[in-house]
Amino acid sequence: MLMSDLISSPSNPHIKQARALRQKKGRDESGLFFVEGLLHVGEAVEAGWQFESLFYCPDRLKSEFGKRLVGELQQKSIRCLPISEPAFESFSEKENPQGLAAIVHQKQRGLEEFSEFNFIVAVVSPQDPGNVGTILRTIDAVGADGLILVDGGVEPYHPSAVRASMGTVFWKPFCSVTFAEFASWAGRCGMRIIGTSAHATTDYRQVNLNDRRTILLLGSEQKGLLPEQIEICEELVCLRMHGRATSLNLAVAAGIFMYALKG
Repeated sequence: MLMSDLISSPSNPHIKQARALRQKKGRDESGLFFVEGLLHVGEAVEAGWQFESLFYCPDRLKSEFGKRLVGELQQKSIRCLPISEPAFESFSEKENPQGLAAIVHQKQRGLEEFSEFNFIVAVVSPQDPGNVGTILRTIDAVGADGLILVDGGVEPYHPSAVRASMGTVFWKPFCSVTFAEFASWAGRCGMRIIGTSAHATTDYRQVNLNDRRTILLLGSEQKGLLPEQIEICEELVCLRMHGRATSLNLAVAAGIFMYALKG
């Protein structure tokens, strides 16, 4: 690649598009999302996601694995754009960027794709993208099947969620639905819903999957499960709090519940 082909202006349209994908509006309007780093770009390639474009910074990209990814995508006729350090740093969210990033097409999934799954995690209106990404990572680790986001909140395409997922965002399915859609679908499928609540009397260690198709339903970080959401749960479980803290981080609690249910 000739140095004259190097994109050096932060106002270049491709660079501006990458920056716009930091915001939900940009992701929603374009159907694209931003991916940065060797691990995450590599996982997207291996999982077969559709790339819009790839950015690489010759002065930053020292990894042979990263260079092979660039070559592989070039062979697939994906637009691969060499950019200068200042231009790369204008959209990078890392303190010491590795010099590889991409714009990738989102996938739209519906509840019907989840109908045959055995163990699903559902979260109501999550607000922290790090929690969403970490929950996806734990879903992968524990061998659960997928994630349902109920009544909005941050989506797994948020850059922080992508990073926190450690690449599992490209392997574990997820979808976003209203509570009414979720409740109706779960009822039609005969799913057992286990809800989590600080006010429950059943300890989380007293239940497990028992070969039943199950949804673990978690409330938002701030409000927990609302009464109408608790109403559709077959069981409610809690984590006993023995210290001064009244609650655990959502992703930490989700991980404990998931491993307990899997047995």
